[in-house]
Amino acid sequence: MNRYQQLKVRGRELVICLPPSYHQSERLYPVAYVQDQGEPFQDSLNYLEHCYASGKLQEVILVGICTKDRNREYTPWPMDALVAGRPAFAGEGRAYVNEVADVIKPWIDSTYRTLSGPEHTAIIGGSFGGLISLFAGYWRPEIFGRIGMLSGSLWYEGVLDYIKEQGALPSGVSLFMSVGRNEGIYKQNAQRSMFPNHLEAYRHWVESGTNEHQLCLIVDPDGTHDPIFMYRKFTDALQWLFTEAAEAAASHALTEPATEPVTEPGAESAAARKLTASGAIAPDGLASPDASVAESGSPRAPAAFSIPGTVTWRLRSELTGRAYRICIAEPMGPPPEGGYPVLYSLDANATFGSLAESIRMQSRTPRGIPPAVVVGIGFDSDSPIASEERFYNYTEYADSRELPARPGGMEWPETGGVAHFLEFIETQLKPRIEEHYPIDRSRQSLFGHSLGGYFALYTLFTRPEAFQRYVAASPSIWWKHHALYTHWENGSARLQEMQPLRELHLYVGREEKPSMVTDARELYACLKPHYHLLKTTYREIEGEGHVSVLPSLFSPLLRIVTAAPETP
Repeated sequence: MNRYQQLKVRGRELVICLPPSYHQSERLYPVAYVQDQGEPFQDSLNYLEHCYASGKLQEVILVGICTKDRNREYTPWPMDALVAGRPAFAGEGRAYVNEVADVIKPWIDSTYRTLSGPEHTAIIGGSFGGLISLFAGYWRPEIFGRIGMLSGSLWYEGVLDYIKEQGALPSGVSLFMSVGRNEGIYKQNAQRSMFPNHLEAYRHWVESGTNEHQLCLIVDPDGTHDPIFMYRKFTDALQWLFTEAAEAAASHALTEPATEPVTEPGAESAAARKLTASGAIAPDGLASPDASVAESGSPRAPAAFSIPGTVTWRLRSELTGRAYRICIAEPMGPPPEGGYPVLYSLDANATFGSLAESIRMQSRTPRGIPPAVVVGIGFDSDSPIASEERFYNYTEYADSRELPARPGGMEWPETGGVAHFLEFIETQLKPRIEEHYPIDRSRQSLFGHSLGGYFALYTLFTRPEAFQRYVAASPSIWWKHHALYTHWENGSARLQEMQPLRELHLYVGREEKPSMVTDARELYACLKPHYHLLKTTYREIEGEGHVSVLPSLFSPLLRIVTAAPETP
């Protein structure tokens, strides 16, 4: 049996691409049904082979479905032609979807070794092929649980209204959607709405309670409505739909049980069944849990509170194996020229919710601050302060002789992970963020409080090129006998090479321990004469203590993050 096959099923031509290990194993494989003769995978076979071989992509059976009339089979209902003299859109998509679900899929499942459940079955396409894939998820969610919509034709008349009428995505359906920022911009008809309609649909799904592991939106800042942009997202769609979305569902099920939809007594959730051992990367989903039905015939139970426009990932460090909860507040408006400014904020367990709400409110047009991406870095913990993780990740190693006695004589937690944590941010997290959002690398900010403030200063003094703006609130300058001064002395020469100048903004609450206030004042006094190397500001917040100082900082912090870079 060849890996690549062309055949007919009930008169429908198919193109089959079996995974590399198919003939050497007895495994069962997930399946992706791909519109347009499978052009997205036929045009990227070498890259698929590379992704399989390098372990970036789970092996999948790919089924390309041929069509002779896209305007007939890929449209959900009839519509007049956009251009005079061209044929109208026939709108026979439902019959096509049913054929794939009831004829083609059963034949594939009976002929090949497939994982046949909806969580293992994708349907993917570009343009009209993406549109009909979306409707397959709406019309036949019991068959197609993984949807790939590459530049889907969301301009089609009535589609956005239909999406809004349906509310959240069907339970159990995960949707990967990608679109180019420049799609349709030169059109004078409904196709001009390609990009804004994607954003509107995305926001609707978020606000309607779509679960965080169900949805991923990728925007290509240069993308136009061409196969060169659509099809290069095909492997990304496969990876997210069959790896990240599954791990996200598993992580969501284990760490946030209260937000899982209610299942029948004794039923095992699909998310739990799909838990894997790798835990490498969980998803781009929406942190917006589903409201569920308490019992048959009863009103919908109230949904748990969520912040619209936020997503949650789970990333594991390749150096240490430690897992991090990454929370992202996505910008409300389109990216400015050069990309969005970005804030990387530590202690997301404690501060991300407030920051996300602040940027959402304050970036509203027309007089709001510019849109920005806020990336909260937190830990797998329900506590706002994950003490042991903070001590390890935010500090350099110190033995007990270099630290003061802890209250009650307790031992200090493990310390010394600062270099590995910084490497994780630079080599894993930042590239990951930049894959998903257009980022202005000249406006990257780091914010930390307490031990996180120590981390911000350590990064500035040892690796100043990592960010342009550093904000340290109530920093733990006392750590390891004030070792930060040594890092400043050793690293200040590197700042001479930095253009534009790096910025440091120091804050401390006036009501904090006297030693904390004194340390902050003395550090500022040390740095102030070096303004030609490092633009340093200092402010004491009247009436605030070590924790209460935080809410008062969020507005000035966002103004710092979104300020235009100074020209030399």
